[in-house]
Amino acid sequence: MSTGAIEEIEHTADLAIRVRGRHLEELFINAALGMGMLMADLKEITPDVERQVELEEFDAETLLVSWLGELLWFNEESDAVFVQFEIKELTQTRLRAAVWGGPATSQWKHIKAVTFHDLEIIETGDGYEVTVIFDV
Repeated sequence: MSTGAIEEIEHTADLAIRVRGRHLEELFINAALGMGMLMADLKEITPDVERQVELEEFDAETLLVSWLGELLWFNEESDAVFVQFEIKELTQTRLRAAVWGGPATSQWKHIKAVTFHDLEIIETGDGYEVTVIFDV
């Protein structure tokens, strides 16, 4: 899988994606989409389940892990894979957003958790980049 901004990369035992975004908001949305792409065919999802997200952490990396973890929790709770995102507020330590998703006809991979393994949000000349590893 590769869309330019989201690329699945080889990892020995788990799943990993490299994500890019012109700004932090786009990076967080692309990371959520990338995680969803590992789980299901996003074109099959009807976004009729809405959830609100409000998180506060001590740095951007922890905030990203909490964001993706919250989406995983919603997936467990409502069997929904999330495909639409409206970020209302995003700083290095705070995020408020609305997300929409729905059930997938079949989920490809079950992701247990988002890890901190080698997680670092890097500022590049084009914006931001991060590699996220998921425990499966």
